[in-house]
Amino acid sequence: MPVKAAYDEIADWYEGQFLGEQRSDPLGIGAALRELLGAGTGVCLEVGCGTGVHAGVVRELGWTPVGVDLSAGMLRYGRERMPVARADAQRLPVRDGGVDAVVAVMVHTDMPAYPAVLREVARVLRPGGVFVHVGVHPCFCGSFADRSDPAAVVIRPGYRERHWTKDSWTDQGIRDKVGAAHRPLPNLLNALVDAGFGLERFREGGVPLPIVLSVRGRKNSADGEVTGSA
Repeated sequence: MPVKAAYDEIADWYEGQFLGEQRSDPLGIGAALRELLGAGTGVCLEVGCGTGVHAGVVRELGWTPVGVDLSAGMLRYGRERMPVARADAQRLPVRDGGVDAVVAVMVHTDMPAYPAVLREVARVLRPGGVFVHVGVHPCFCGSFADRSDPAAVVIRPGYRERHWTKDSWTDQGIRDKVGAAHRPLPNLLNALVDAGFGLERFREGGVPLPIVLSVRGRKNSADGEVTGSA
C-alpha cells in the first residue's frame, strides 16, 4: 500500500527532524488532546499512532495508551513509547467495545477511506466512549492553500473537490513526501455522524488561519442515544 511504503521510507526523518520542529506544539495538538480527551482511565487506542509521539500526553491524562499503525518503520519508534501493533486501521485487532477511548491525531489525510476507519473505531469503542479526531483543517490546509507567506494565506479554488495530491507549498512537510487526501468539512463531519458519534466539542489551532481542526465525539448507544458525560 503506497502510504505504508512512503512512511517506512521517511520514518527516520520524521522522528529525527520533523518532530524536533514540533516539540513546542505550535499547532496546539497537545492542548487539543488535553482539552478534548481530558482526564480518564482505561485503554486509549491511537489509530495511526506512527512513532507514538502523543503517548506521553495520553498517559499524563491518566489513560493507558496503545497504538496501531500500518508502517513498520514508524512503529520501530512507537514501540519505545507504548504497546503497539502493526495493523490496518480498517481492520483493527480489537474486539467489539474493547477500548474506552480512541484518538486519531493528524492521520485522516493519510486515509482515503477515513469513513470506513471511523466505522471501525466505533466498533471497537465501548458505548459512551470518547473519540477525538485531531487533523489538518480541511478549510485552510491543502494543495489549494498557499501558506508560504505567514502573514497572508492564499486560498485558491480546489477546496470543494475530494482529491489525493502531493502538491504542497513547502518541501519541509509531509504532503510532498507521502501525499494527502482532502475531503471538505461537511464530508468529514458527516462521516463522524454516520459512524455513530454524537459530536460534542470542537477546537482549532495554528495561526494566522487555523491549521488544525479537532473534534470530540461520543459513541452512541444501541438505541442511538449518546451516553456518558461530557
